[in-house]
Amino acid sequence: MTVSAILSDKGGDVITLGPAATLDEIIKTLATHRIGAVLIVSGDDIQGIVSERDVVRLVSAGGAEALSSPATSCMTRNLVTCSKNDTISAVMEKMTTGRFRHVPVVEAGKLEGVISIGDVVKYRIAEAEREAEEMRSYISTT
Repeated sequence: MTVSAILSDKGGDVITLGPAATLDEIIKTLATHRIGAVLIVSGDDIQGIVSERDVVRLVSAGGAEALSSPATSCMTRNLVTCSKNDTISAVMEKMTTGRFRHVPVVEAGKLEGVISIGDVVKYRIAEAEREAEEMRSYISTT
């Protein structure tokens, strides 16, 4: 199975902010949308990503004053992306190796969506349940 299967179920909506967004704006966006990361974009260019972990690290080091810091102060700039044609297994491997939980989906330089480890796990569980049901059905007919 490929990333396109996940996006077809969840959609391609992506929450983004600009590079000047403050950490305070970022955490409010994360909370409002109940998401774990927000992409930082400038026009059509993905500048980076800020995750809950990034926020925790910055506030831990800088205290409450860190909330006025711009996204650029804590965002991950070297993003690992995937395409719609990447297999779910390949994306899981990228996430595990890189120790991150969100991967932007990019096609021909255009942001198509974001998948999280939760999306991947949910899809894999559904796939395993479907396979188990097929096996039960096969066994009961023989």
